[in-house]
Amino acid sequence: MTGVLIVISSLLVAGQPRPVAREAFGKLADGTPVERYILTNKNGVTVKITNYGAIVTDWIVPDKSGNKVDIALGFDSIEGYLAGHPYFGATVGRVANRVAKARFSLDGKDYVLAANNGANALHGGLKGFDKVLWKAEPLMNHHGVVFRYTSPDGEEGYPGAMKVEVSYSLNNDNELRIDFKATTDKATPVNLTHHSYFNLAGHNSGDILGQEVELIASGYTPVDDTLIPTGKIAPVSGTPLDFVKPQTVGARIKQIDAKPQGYDHNYVLDRKGPGLELAARVRDPKSGRFLEVLTTEPGIQFYSGNFLDGTNKGKGGAVYQQHGGFCLEPQHFPDSINQPKFPPVVLRPGETYQHTTVYRTGAK
Repeated sequence: MTGVLIVISSLLVAGQPRPVAREAFGKLADGTPVERYILTNKNGVTVKITNYGAIVTDWIVPDKSGNKVDIALGFDSIEGYLAGHPYFGATVGRVANRVAKARFSLDGKDYVLAANNGANALHGGLKGFDKVLWKAEPLMNHHGVVFRYTSPDGEEGYPGAMKVEVSYSLNNDNELRIDFKATTDKATPVNLTHHSYFNLAGHNSGDILGQEVELIASGYTPVDDTLIPTGKIAPVSGTPLDFVKPQTVGARIKQIDAKPQGYDHNYVLDRKGPGLELAARVRDPKSGRFLEVLTTEPGIQFYSGNFLDGTNKGKGGAVYQQHGGFCLEPQHFPDSINQPKFPPVVLRPGETYQHTTVYRTGAK
């Protein structure tokens, strides 16, 4: 249940960040209170983030006429997130995406993970970072919040105590910047990402099949029938996976050989260097709203909400059916810990894992 707003950052003065508000967002099963942090900018964009799972619950964006809608699928209260959901708005880790057969070897030692996606491990396991309570505090020099969590040695089968920071900040260019940072005391794989489900017409507006997608990626990683990469990188040209030029989600979706049918593919980005680069654009023709994704990561998972089936009752009683939202998850490639030809995902003591993703919204 939402409570009274409390301003927790410095007062708004010239040259200083806007205030960040905080509100109650219910309680965990053991009675621990959960909070939500509210970021706003001068253009009417509002992003709400809870310290449970460092989850984005709301993402309110105006269209070109100033009409505001919430473009993020999710729930009105903590109870919806506690009841189980397909990672709506979540911070995902320790290792996002799939690990083949829920196991890997590192420095001569074998590790066994929870098989929570058929025979494979998915998105950190049975209790990944999306299901823990993070410590939160406002950022001092930006309009945002930093969430911190220490994953203990052996959590979900992963080695090493890993300290994680995830910072969200919103600016007046309608950019939500997410900075990921981690350190460890033992060698461990790590691959963090953000997992919002977007519908640019509004979270409760039906399917996203008419929204136009452009991906700055000429290659992808083919997968087997359990969605584990084969280890190859293949061109998208001549396939229904080609979004080098903008295409609607639904234009070729029936050509995808998958059950349930739809996109759930890791794209290999056409990167020019190590910094932030544009990875994707999506536009809703009816409202004019657009979303641009910039990242420092080598890949991006495009998912068209294939497994949504109406069982999740969302905000305002919305029923999220198949293809009711899409995800764009910047990350390293799936199963990289078991794929020696993929960019490495091992973090070692003395090193710092860092990456940044920016989601920019607007309308035209």
